[in-house]
Amino acid sequence: MDEFIDAGALLRVVVVSLLLGASIPAVFALGVRVLAWDGEPGARPAVRTLAGWACFALVVAAVVLGVLSILWAK
Repeated sequence: MDEFIDAGALLRVVVVSLLLGASIPAVFALGVRVLAWDGEPGARPAVRTLAGWACFALVVAAVVLGVLSILWAK
């Protein structure tokens, strides 16, 4: 069975998949939570707004990087 399955490559794929599969949705959820302002009426603090949009930008960058890595793999 070892001649058909590269265990090292399989382990790398599983670890990266688990890390990215859990971290990207977690960063998105953090962005949503940071932007959910339940404080006093009025403007949300600028730091929270910046942090929320930074989380969304990180998620978009990860998705674009993933698509580009698939396209460049040819």
